[in-house]
Amino acid sequence: MEASDPFAAGPYADRILVLLNPNAGQEDPVRLRRELGGAFAARHASVDLVETQYAGHATELAWRAAELGYRAVCAVGGDGTLAEVASGLAGTQVPMALIPRGTGNQVAHNLLIPDDLEGAVRVAVQGVAQPMDLGQIGDRSFALVAGAGYDAAVMTAATRPMKERWGFAAYVFAAVKEALAAQPVRFRVTADDNPPIEVDAVTVLIANMGELFTAFLPGLSVPLAPAPTDSWHDGLLEVLIVAPRGVHDVPNLVWRAATRRFAGDQRLVHLQARRVMVESDPPIATQVDGDPAGTTPLIATTFPGGVRIMMPE
Repeated sequence: MEASDPFAAGPYADRILVLLNPNAGQEDPVRLRRELGGAFAARHASVDLVETQYAGHATELAWRAAELGYRAVCAVGGDGTLAEVASGLAGTQVPMALIPRGTGNQVAHNLLIPDDLEGAVRVAVQGVAQPMDLGQIGDRSFALVAGAGYDAAVMTAATRPMKERWGFAAYVFAAVKEALAAQPVRFRVTADDNPPIEVDAVTVLIANMGELFTAFLPGLSVPLAPAPTDSWHDGLLEVLIVAPRGVHDVPNLVWRAATRRFAGDQRLVHLQARRVMVESDPPIATQVDGDPAGTTPLIATTFPGGVRIMMPE
């Protein structure tokens, strides 16, 4: 192989491929590389560290790492980076590890992976590989959530330069900005073989994880929990349709979601399914794990145990 090939070193079976998204979060990539190298070396772990260069690059690198039989692939970044790595490893036996360094880090929160670098590296090296479900949209996997409507508009409005400059405050600004213009849209949601649900709503979420930090009350750390926290390995997707009748409904709906009180309120509809199709009139923006993903229709399926992920012992 050429010397410039990042996979030139071996043997791969004893090595961890560390994929660093230099655009995730607000840390200096040079300093982060140094800290990562020291943390892995302290645990006598052999690693190859590669920085991703463009959207989808982590998927390509993870897929090749699986082909070469790496011990594990470690995603250093946010939920979007994790989703790219999961797409590359889906259906393989090579486990994925996560060092949360993004803006939201909601997958790490659900999996109880430490926020601090030393703790996350410890899990990556010494943790236990557990099967984790994935959602799939076409050939793309998602670990956290896909959605259409208000949440997608917030993700689109929170641009990369804003997140690099302001961090989580970028989502706060985007959430307020989009809330001022949010209007209900006519959705048609089909879960498995059940009759379609037609409803005027502001957003439809399709979640693989049990807790989502709500965009409706940004900055308050209120969890939006469409399912118990073990939903990442139950073989089902969680669907949440949010249909407030006005701004005055929003705090109550957030509270009902946080306390999992879904029954008996058509303003907050919770479903579980293996396949979900979301249509809207007119077509509106969609997002997958925080990244803009075109417009509706959105068709998602579950991939039970689609990837193995390193978990705390």
